[in-house]
Amino acid sequence: MSLESKDELYDKSMADLLARLSRETTLLIRQEIDLAKAELATEGRVVGQSAAMFGVGTLFGLGAFGAVTALFILALATVIPGWAAALIVAVVYGAVAGLAALSGKKRLENVRAIAPKTVESLKENVEWAKTRTKSDAR
Repeated sequence: MSLESKDELYDKSMADLLARLSRETTLLIRQEIDLAKAELATEGRVVGQSAAMFGVGTLFGLGAFGAVTALFILALATVIPGWAAALIVAVVYGAVAGLAALSGKKRLENVRAIAPKTVESLKENVEWAKTRTKSDAR
């Protein structure tokens, strides 16, 4: 689209101006949708890769966790009965799990699900349209 001077716009008919407004509005909306898609696709890719790495880490972590649990229980069983050693380890693990879950919940509450660049661009477009309408009304 080429930029036209005010004088050229005054010479246009109302139908031409409305048709141009419709075309430009449609183009702007399509561009905003494309921007939102690009932002969300990038974020989605990062989330997917992070989830895969988290899965691999969890798998190996579970193996190590099992070995350490057995170590703790066997070490405590040298001093107290085996069932008591297992109970103590389970209670400690439960407390750690509860604290970790609360911490994770807090962090998830701070995640923004909105595409910030798209929101900013939309705000700029609204402001531009407002100033343009005010200046054209004069």
